[in-house]
Amino acid sequence: MALRRIVLAQPSGFCSGVERAVTMVEAALAASGEPLYCFRELVHNRQVIAALAGRGVVFVDDLAAVPAGGRVVFSAHGVAPA
Repeated sequence: MALRRIVLAQPSGFCSGVERAVTMVEAALAASGEPLYCFRELVHNRQVIAALAGRGVVFVDDLAAVPAGGRVVFSAHGVAPA
């Protein structure tokens, strides 16, 4: 019988899309401060969402929740053209 070996992969971080989305939000916060509104969750990662919320990002599910003149970013998953 052949010897079998299991190799466990080490975590390597986020995909480039997640890294890019988070970097863009961090740059927007640094440039203009808070609050910064994000339409829907930016990425599927609760720890990232909580950290961004702690830095002043307000996540909304309806654009009507953003006050006039508020700065908005969209989730990394995109939105419909409408």
